Amino acid sequence: MKQPFRVIIVDDHDHAREAIREIVGSYENFVIVGEATNGEEAIFLTEELMPDIILMDINMPHMDGLSATKIIKTKYPYIKVIIVTVSDEVTNLFEAIKKGAQGYLLKNINPTAWYEYLQAIADDEIPMSEELAFKLLQEFTSQKEKQMTKNPLSKREQEVLELVAKGHTNKQISVDLSISEHTVKNHLKNIMHKLHLENRVQITRYAYEKGWVE
Repeated sequence: MKQPFRVIIVDDHDHAREAIREIVGSYENFVIVGEATNGEEAIFLTEELMPDIILMDINMPHMDGLSATKIIKTKYPYIKVIIVTVSDEVTNLFEAIKKGAQGYLLKNINPTAWYEYLQAIADDEIPMSEELAFKLLQEFTSQKEKQMTKNPLSKREQEVLELVAKGHTNKQISVDLSISEHTVKNHLKNIMHKLHLENRVQITRYAYEKGWVE
């Protein structure tokens, strides 16, 4: 049997941690291995427990979640960090992405939606919602000028990138392009290697920023 994904919860509010604990604790393939109340504790626990996923609040005393995320991702890039917050401010969203976060969950969304999202994160298939893709588009088309950079991607990689930027999953991309999911994953690895990126959110951000996707 496959080992469950190990999760750390980071939030300075007892009720928030309890609510997250109840949601995530009900999933068989996820196990909560630790809880922290601020960014400093999160870094310490990460080094001690080496989790697979960290559910990170933003606003906390001593050290906020974004600062902790940057430190953790610098030291342990393979650990997935999901920002969990009540705020959907674009500023927070983009700061989280810049610090290396793989995902962004709102505390007030339906708890039943958490499992699908967490599983996608755990499977290295970070879901990109239409709302997030729209915010990304708004953010980068509002810039005065787009920096045009020579595209190092192959034609097929460009096709995959465009579908990722539209929020398609690996399965959807494999159907659209008539290729296997394994091939899609390989193309994504090549894209991230060529562009020096880490995840789908950063791929989408980069694509719009460089003007490769309209």
